[in-house]
Amino acid sequence: MLACDKLTTRSRVAPMTHPRTLASSVASTSLSSLARLLILRPPTGALRAAARTKMSDPSSENQERGQLESIFKQKKILRTRVRRALKSMDPLQRSQEDETIQSLVLDAPWFKSSQRLCAYISCSALREVDTSKILSQVLQNSAKDGHIQMKKKLYVPRVEDKNSHMRMLNISSVGDMIANSMDILEPAALDADGNEREDVMQADDPVDLFLLPGLAFDASGRRLGRGGGYYDTFLRNYQELAHTRNWKQPLLVALSCSPQIMDEGVIPVTPDDLPVDALISPSGVIPISPAALDRMKI
Repeated sequence: MLACDKLTTRSRVAPMTHPRTLASSVASTSLSSLARLLILRPPTGALRAAARTKMSDPSSENQERGQLESIFKQKKILRTRVRRALKSMDPLQRSQEDETIQSLVLDAPWFKSSQRLCAYISCSALREVDTSKILSQVLQNSAKDGHIQMKKKLYVPRVEDKNSHMRMLNISSVGDMIANSMDILEPAALDADGNEREDVMQADDPVDLFLLPGLAFDASGRRLGRGGGYYDTFLRNYQELAHTRNWKQPLLVALSCSPQIMDEGVIPVTPDDLPVDALISPSGVIPISPAALDRMKI
C-alpha cells in the first residue's frame, strides 16, 4: 500500500503550507530503518561474492536466476501501479507538491552550501517532480542582502545509448539544453563555441550532491527507477571514481511526490540497486543514511 499518510504521521510534519526539515523528528526512526535495511540487504560486495560461489552449483544458479526474475516481475507490477497513481493525481495537488519540494531544496542549508551538483531535468510526460525552479536558480547568480552568492557548478544528464550509458555534462544556461528524440531536454554535446562540455567523470573536483528522480521510494532509502538502469550504473561508476580519488562521497537525494512513497519492504531490490541518502517529499526532508543525518543537521 502507498505510505504517504503513514510517513506523514510517523514524521509529525507541519502542514504543506509550512514545510520544515524533519531531521530531528525522524533521526531515530531513520537509523532503525537503515539498520533493518542493512540486515535485509548485505553489502553489494558480499552478495556478489555469494553469487560467484553459487555459480559453480547449477541448482543454486537456477535458484538465483529464479529469484531475480521474481524481483523483476514485482518491480514491473509496482511501476505500473505507481504510474497509474501519478496519472490520476489531481493537477492542482501536483503543482502544489512540486512547488513545496523545490522550496524545501532551495531553502535547505545543505543545498545552499553545495558547490557542485548533478541534477535531473524534469520531464512532465514522465510525471517527474519538477526541477525547473531549482535549475533556474542554480544557473544564475543571486543576490541576497547585498551579497552575491557563489554560483554553483551544475551537471545534467545526457543519455548516450540504450545500454544504460548516461553522462553528466556541465551547463551554464538553460539555452545549453536541447530536446532529444523523446522530447526530453538534455545538454548538447558541444557548447556554442564547438567545444566538448565538461563531463563530471573527467572533472578535477568532486560533486557534493545528486538530485535524483525515480518512480517509488521508501523511508529506508530504497529507490525504484524506470527500469533502464541509467542512474544505478552511473552512480556506481561515480562512487568508484570518488573512492579512487579519495573524495568524499556525494549526497544522494531523491525527490518524491506523495503517491511515490511506499511502505518499507514494498519496493523489491537487487544487489545492483543503490539506496538514496535522503528523501524530499511534500511532507519535508527525510535524512536516512548516517551521511545525510550528519550533513542535514538543523
